[in-house]
Amino acid sequence: MSDHPDQHDRSQPRFPDGPAPAPAGPHNERRIRSFVPRRSRVTLAQGEALRRLWPKWGFDIDGASVLDLDDLFDGLPVVLEIGFGMGEATADMAAADPATGILAVDVHTPGQGNLLRLMEQRGLTNVRIGNGDAVILLREMLAPAALAGMRIYFPDPWPKKRHNKRRLIQPEFLALAASRMAPGAVLHCATDWEPYAEWMLETLEASPHFENAHPGGYAPRPDFRPRTRFEGQGLGKGHIVNDLLFRRIGEE
Repeated sequence: MSDHPDQHDRSQPRFPDGPAPAPAGPHNERRIRSFVPRRSRVTLAQGEALRRLWPKWGFDIDGASVLDLDDLFDGLPVVLEIGFGMGEATADMAAADPATGILAVDVHTPGQGNLLRLMEQRGLTNVRIGNGDAVILLREMLAPAALAGMRIYFPDPWPKKRHNKRRLIQPEFLALAASRMAPGAVLHCATDWEPYAEWMLETLEASPHFENAHPGGYAPRPDFRPRTRFEGQGLGKGHIVNDLLFRRIGEE
């Protein structure tokens, strides 16, 4: 085996105490998924953060047990963020609102390492990182009404018509998400793909579990949602970013 720090024996896990490549194991049942794991290079800084910090702030979504969010976040209200990219926006939101816990879920190893690095650099203690399928997390690892909110920023739009069934925002997903959100909790979606924005608006408006915080249309971009590099690239191409804010219906 090479002594180069970025090479390893491919028969062994690269981060033995880090995120697992298939954390759900037998729970990883056959169904249509909204994501495809991206295999891109982990930098030395990201790899070092994964080795040192994953055991402290990360966990695998294995479907084996229900999380105790009060224990995990020291009693803070918890917002679930599905898909955080490289983690810059997540770190910014955590720093701006230390009284809220962020349960950040993704399958992108470089992004997981980068967010861990940012957490350490900025002294953030209100973020935990879940590795794996958010549907399994919602269905098997969160208690009813456990979440104070949910954020889904720039999910894959699956633009080809034959792939629309892969989009995350579907009636079945919304019913599951609502079951884990407290009454009054806000689901905040954002996308720079207008056909997907229209799909989201139509699907959310039809859901019996949510009501539009801005009846009849999209929401103004909230100040608390940072502008990411990905969003800036989309705006540079002339894309229009739409935000949607929907409240979980139910008695407080």
